[in-house]
Amino acid sequence: MAAYGLYTHIASNKFRSMLLLAGLFALVYVLVYAGALIAEVVINGDETVVYYLRRAFYDLKVAAPVATVVAAAWIVIAYFFHQSMIDAVTGGHDVTRQEQPRLYNLLENLCISRGITMPKLKIMESPALNAFATGLNPRQYSITVTTGLLNALNDKEIEAVLGHELTHIKNGDVQLMVVAVIIAGVVGFFGELFFRLFTNFSWSSGGSWSSGSSSSSRSSSSSSDSKSSGGGAIIVIIIAVVLIVVAWLLSQVVKLALSRSREYLADAGSVELTKNPDAMISALRKIENRGELPGATSAVMELCVDNPREGFADLFATHPSVQSRVDALVKFAGGHDPGPLPPPADEAEEPDTQVDQQDTPPPLRQGPWNDAGGSASPPPVPTHSPAGTASSNPIGNPMGPWGRH
Repeated sequence: MAAYGLYTHIASNKFRSMLLLAGLFALVYVLVYAGALIAEVVINGDETVVYYLRRAFYDLKVAAPVATVVAAAWIVIAYFFHQSMIDAVTGGHDVTRQEQPRLYNLLENLCISRGITMPKLKIMESPALNAFATGLNPRQYSITVTTGLLNALNDKEIEAVLGHELTHIKNGDVQLMVVAVIIAGVVGFFGELFFRLFTNFSWSSGGSWSSGSSSSSRSSSSSSDSKSSGGGAIIVIIIAVVLIVVAWLLSQVVKLALSRSREYLADAGSVELTKNPDAMISALRKIENRGELPGATSAVMELCVDNPREGFADLFATHPSVQSRVDALVKFAGGHDPGPLPPPADEAEEPDTQVDQQDTPPPLRQGPWNDAGGSASPPPVPTHSPAGTASSNPIGNPMGPWGRH
């Protein structure tokens, strides 16, 4: 599906996303098939590879309705309770106009200007600079903003971030990402279940699988028998393990592909809403490397404006780099890039410097009531000795600049 503009890119992305989600759901049946292979080997470890493959396919047809019902039940539970689970993890809570008039008015003005139903507004107590949108229908849509973001960004930058999240809602990205996270969770659940089932059994000396530990010794006669009759069990177990690993990896790759491809469109949608590409660029530069939510799961971080968690060689990074997003805004929206800000480590050193400066006593002021050398105490009053020589008497009457009091 060719894409020539912003809206055709959005439509093309939705079409490809639906195909990816269908493939993601199909991975559940791949895991069921892998589990059937392991189960057949556990039941009978003395058959050929062809026998196991055929029996596992038959088991898949029998278990497919059950797997579908379990996956559907998982999705239904997440549909109604995913926001409560996210709030429990992040500590986000609803706010009203009276509690956050600045943030509430910015979001309301954006929604009114584009005729968008205003989502719920939530605040998360965290020094991190981040925000994310959630929800599967208009009654559930919400935007959560951290207190750190509110304190660090000005009104134009906050408006750009809110426009970014509103674009995710308007384009249907939020629903797709939540569903992708749910299905990927199903794949991960089945994968871990079968892996644990596999590790709880061991290969016995008779050529079959049994629970617990067994003797590792094997006679030459029994090994020859297992090669002739049950040697296919080892090959089938290897196939099952490979299917489980590949299914899990593909679920993560599909989930990451959905997330990465939509951040550019959300940035462009924010510029379309606010007509201010520089505000979006400035907000991204301030958020860069400052968005880590320590208590949040990886599923929540994948919904955020920026996810600083990176995988091996960025292979499993859920978001494009801030630099690439800024370059796209400069190239296609005509924005101006102020450049990266100092890393957070440098910012953390500034308060220490200020504390050291505060610990140092301030310099004494020099004025008409202090001596030229900055002494805090009045100068000693010279007293005349009987011999007529001046001597310093610290107990004498104080002497001001205008003479003796």
